[in-house]
Amino acid sequence: MAIDIDEKVLFISGIDTDAGKTYATAWLASEMMKEGLSVATQKFIQTGCTGSSEDIESHRRLCGIDPLPEDLDGTTAPIIFSYPASAQLAAAIDGREIDLSLVEKSTAILASRYDRVLIEGAGGLMVPVTDDYFTIDYVAEHNLPVALVTNSVLGSINHTILSLEALAARKIRVPLVIYNSYFDKDPVIAPDTLGFIRRYLSRHFPESKLVVMPGKAN
Repeated sequence: MAIDIDEKVLFISGIDTDAGKTYATAWLASEMMKEGLSVATQKFIQTGCTGSSEDIESHRRLCGIDPLPEDLDGTTAPIIFSYPASAQLAAAIDGREIDLSLVEKSTAILASRYDRVLIEGAGGLMVPVTDDYFTIDYVAEHNLPVALVTNSVLGSINHTILSLEALAARKIRVPLVIYNSYFDKDPVIAPDTLGFIRRYLSRHFPESKLVVMPGKAN
């Protein structure tokens, strides 16, 4: 499937924690590599791990490739916390500060070496980094376009619209919306959800391309 998204760096976020961001990031990277592009994936902030990022490891496994050199030196996952929680809480538990300049530096290094860089977020857009600074604030400050991962879980229309409205309020571009069909369990709800999101995008986000991704949960 040709994605046709001409973005050097793309931030992958989801409508909630379990929308399927990790699989979507790997799938998107694979599709771009099929087009002949060199692609690196990066983790914004990894929680619930020590030493290395399980999400980066999943990207490589799902893409069927070996670890990148930048995986081995920590460039693709510059911030890792041990407790599986929001970045704010995980940092407090580990007794460490969150230095987002590390993320920015890593992205710059990867962008200088690869045709495309895909940054997988941690949870949704409003996951707190501090009491008054959220993931979406980093995205806005760095003018990063977003690929939003959604699905047909009951309530996903609400979460999708809220996420899109939050992005629009901060003037963040959304070139891609990825519909994760893994969750298409209800034969009534699933097609209606996809149809509603398609119609909503056509009216309010006509510049956003909607793609249906073969389904995986992670």
